[in-house]
Amino acid sequence: MNGGGSQEHAAEDFMRRMICIVGAGPAGLRAAEVAMERGRDVHLFDAKPSPGRKFLVAGRGGLNLTNSDPAMGTKYAGGESFWPGLLADFGPTQLQAWVEALGVELFTASSGRVYPRGLKSAPLLRRWILKLKAGGVNFHCRHRWLGITKRDGTWELAFETPEGRKSVVARATIFAMGGGSWPSTGSDGSWVSAFTPHGLRTRPLVPANCGWEVAWSAEFLAKASGKPLKNIRATVGEASCYGELLITDNGFEGGVVYALTPALRRNPLLLLDLKPAFTREQLIERMPSAGKFHLHEAISRCRIKDAAALLMLAHPNVGLWKNAEAFADAVKALPIPVTGPRPLAEAISSAGGVEWDEVDETLMSRRMPGVFFAGEMLDWEAPTGGYLIQGCLATGHRAGISASEFCQ
Repeated sequence: MNGGGSQEHAAEDFMRRMICIVGAGPAGLRAAEVAMERGRDVHLFDAKPSPGRKFLVAGRGGLNLTNSDPAMGTKYAGGESFWPGLLADFGPTQLQAWVEALGVELFTASSGRVYPRGLKSAPLLRRWILKLKAGGVNFHCRHRWLGITKRDGTWELAFETPEGRKSVVARATIFAMGGGSWPSTGSDGSWVSAFTPHGLRTRPLVPANCGWEVAWSAEFLAKASGKPLKNIRATVGEASCYGELLITDNGFEGGVVYALTPALRRNPLLLLDLKPAFTREQLIERMPSAGKFHLHEAISRCRIKDAAALLMLAHPNVGLWKNAEAFADAVKALPIPVTGPRPLAEAISSAGGVEWDEVDETLMSRRMPGVFFAGEMLDWEAPTGGYLIQGCLATGHRAGISASEFCQ
């Protein structure tokens, strides 16, 4: 009898210490690390053959981990009341110390963006995974999550695996399956319907940091496709952004429209300032004060070149610019209607997901005690420039702490 009691106690202690994490992206990996360091038995599940697929994708153009921006907390839309605390616990300072502790050297660019010295994600990911495995984290790849069911105060997770369907019972579960962008990495948003039976409220997943479509003419595209619009300022309503845009066959790509995506959802009209370094009056001064107005001469005198000149010459309002004043107005606020965002699968990130009212300050579901959410599954968005990975790691950090404490 004593032996049986010991076995029951051991099984109960194992359950008390066990945390399951679904999703091995940045948020899931950080949650696993935090729980591991708190002595929990951590099991990390992912549908793909290897962890960190989206983390590797994020590093293709240079892994932008965070930003030295002192106003970072204001850059997050959604969950505004949560971000001060999340970034206080694991913000840019803590993130940089963590990366350097893994043996990866960092540098800060003049823009404030923080990168690994080698600009690549693979070396950091390898060191990170080695640390997790050495610390006892159990990796279960090729495990596609199917659903969750309540079982006697705990949660049973169902997975499809190469060996068939399997079930796992967890004391606490952290979901970090990403939003809907980059579905090839496993972040396909399919999890939304699995939570519907539990009454979890979510907002539709929509593209964020994405290109926007414009109905270009074939004649314009033949000359302008693939050309950049440099040193311009774009405005949508009260939102404004300076930088560069790329003209594509579908519309615009580039950091300017990425940053303005939330505003474009509300008001699909871009106003482009093609000469932000000049005032309207300065442009007018560059043109003859007398004589007939000539469009090509005005473009030349105002030094509007390359793609910007093509854009003006092909604009449907070109016939209305019959004097220097009208032309200067157009240069400073050229209206470009957009017809919609590019598909979610092409977006850098997504907005939408689990509503913030559905979780408490620990990121635990109010409807499903013992279930926590992290990363892009939560309804937030932020611009590129280090804010995205920082946000994923900060929410993963909080979820890892909270799930560990819940298990006590």
